[in-house]
Amino acid sequence: KVSGETIREAAQTLLNPEKKRKFNETIELQIGLKNYDPQRDKRFSGTYRLPHIPKPTMKICILADAHHADEAAKVGVDSMSVEDLKKLNKNKKLVKKLAGKYDAFLASEALIKQVPRLLGPGLNKAGKFPALLTHNDDMQQKIDDVRGTIKFQLKKVLCLGVAVGNLEMTEDQLVENLRLTINFLVSLLKKNWQNVKSLNVKSTMSKPIRLY
Repeated sequence: KVSGETIREAAQTLLNPEKKRKFNETIELQIGLKNYDPQRDKRFSGTYRLPHIPKPTMKICILADAHHADEAAKVGVDSMSVEDLKKLNKNKKLVKKLAGKYDAFLASEALIKQVPRLLGPGLNKAGKFPALLTHNDDMQQKIDDVRGTIKFQLKKVLCLGVAVGNLEMTEDQLVENLRLTINFLVSLLKKNWQNVKSLNVKSTMSKPIRLY
């Protein structure tokens, strides 16, 4: 297991880089697995809402009805209407470009059912099918939820990376995010810690720091 001290030391090192960059670096946890056969063992996936948003700059687009379009403008988030989506004409290249432009999507109740018909499977393939946004939801809260949620998805390789923070966080915020992420990941694994080969944490420009 990883001790609290190890996590705190790593957090201190990352948050005080030798060279400050002009942008806010993202901090990522990198996980190596062992005793695990992705062909045979069940692949796992899970999502977890962290208490502190790792990537505040995450780009989000709202597939919006009229009500949500007004609200999106107030909150300062991009939105697209049914008409905008129809203009893409199910063109695979255009849908792929749209999926690449944003990190995540939210969709109004009236639109979410039409997404497959209007856009084809493109957003789903990119792993970015929109989350539901109802008129009772607080839009800013919902956006923060999306920005604060991490996804673990094991594909064919035995390593995973997930954003857990950024250099503008306080030490306690980063420590809390790291601790919760590690515990959640281990809880998804069949043999828990026996499946963990290594844990490293690094910021965009730093060297990796070994935790486990």
